[in-house]
Amino acid sequence: MSKLQVFKKYPRIFWISNLIELFERYAWYGFYMGFGLFLVGSKETGAMGFSPEQKGIIMGTGSMLLYFLPIITGAIADRVGYKKILFLAFLIYISGFFMIQNFESFGMVFFSFIWICVGGAFFKPIISAMISKTTNPETSSIGFGIFYMMVNIGGWIGPFVAGIVLGKGWNFVFLLSIASIMINMLITFLFFKDPPRDEKASGVLKTIELAFRNIFVTITNWRYAMFLLIMSVFWAAFNQLYYSFPTFIVDWVNTTNLYTDIHSFSPWLAELIGSTPGTVALTLGSMDAFFIIVFQIAVSAFVMRFRPLNAMMGGIFVLAGGLGMMFAFQNGWMILLGLLIFGLGEMGSSPKYTEYVGSIAPSDKKALYMGSSFLPIALGHQIAGFLSGAPYEKIADKLFLLKAEVLKRGLSIPEVGASFTKTDYFKEAARQMNFSQQQLTDFLWNSYHPQSIWIIFSSLAFSAVVLLFLYDRFILPKK
Repeated sequence: MSKLQVFKKYPRIFWISNLIELFERYAWYGFYMGFGLFLVGSKETGAMGFSPEQKGIIMGTGSMLLYFLPIITGAIADRVGYKKILFLAFLIYISGFFMIQNFESFGMVFFSFIWICVGGAFFKPIISAMISKTTNPETSSIGFGIFYMMVNIGGWIGPFVAGIVLGKGWNFVFLLSIASIMINMLITFLFFKDPPRDEKASGVLKTIELAFRNIFVTITNWRYAMFLLIMSVFWAAFNQLYYSFPTFIVDWVNTTNLYTDIHSFSPWLAELIGSTPGTVALTLGSMDAFFIIVFQIAVSAFVMRFRPLNAMMGGIFVLAGGLGMMFAFQNGWMILLGLLIFGLGEMGSSPKYTEYVGSIAPSDKKALYMGSSFLPIALGHQIAGFLSGAPYEKIADKLFLLKAEVLKRGLSIPEVGASFTKTDYFKEAARQMNFSQQQLTDFLWNSYHPQSIWIIFSSLAFSAVVLLFLYDRFILPKK
């Protein structure tokens, strides 16, 4: 059977579900890639002006719940109906995006993000379940490939467009996400049909209780539990793409040079992207998804010859190198190369993770093991939030390091607050130290070495490789 014939075998609802996934990922990543910047950015830009530690708490806790709650929300969707839960998720998304841009206190912004993540947790199990229900053994491979492509197209276009509109204000970033979700509401209302439900299935509470009991059963397999813990280390390193990378770009990288170089061969593209650090940070972050769109098939064809565990080790090792490059340089092109290497490592390791879990699961517990495979992603987000907080602040946060230098020199500069922003602090410190803003950045870079944060992030990923090797060598039973 040709590939074109396979495409004809997918029902209409399969394509509707993928379209919904595309717009939801556009809304999520368009907001999420720059969310760390929104939390720590200077207040006069419309950002919150929080500390990195506050950012880590908000992002880590919310994102952890996003991956943990589907254990519950998936069971609710199965009983209540997918279409109703989709509308609930979209309403939560829209209200959350509206709230978060209108609150200023740490507590209310924290609540707003948790609320958004609850919406995401209601949405997350539904579309993947629809892909599973609308494919069969003959069509599932290409079907899930299409689904994965929709995820990455949304993950690329969302941050790219968000970076373009960021110059108009943060409210435009959130409005674009709201607009995308509203389009999804219209698509769902007009075209989405619920799949048949098993009326004999248990009630919601019984289903949730069973889900937790099943998760407990899987993690009592100590070898599998150890594997999940190792993978949480990998996810903690991987998620610095969202938690720390955009902030690092804004603080330390001379994005003007990148703009000038792009302008020399494509003025239109350079003007579209712009030269402001926040815009370039979101654009660079979106390139990971772009590289996956371009290279995933080739990488998958290459790694299919290896055992899943070996492919994961190799992919994470490559990712660790790319992650190091993303945080070790001030040159935009070196960082872009690091993102490409990071993406290649992700392509080699992330899909193999799901394949490996499926391969080691007992034949009668496949679904249980696949459900528990989200636990290390949830834990990895919580660890990533911690690392991007106080540890990142003390090593690589520009304001923290500048305050240390100001204290050392005995300069008198007001504390950052409602009327004296981070930008004001940078300007006053540069004036008193007789530096331009770029000279101040270069001085702090050379004096305090914020680039050394790459050692922590890359070591974390590399330690996952070492632990997987030891797990394969000494923990797994020999055949």
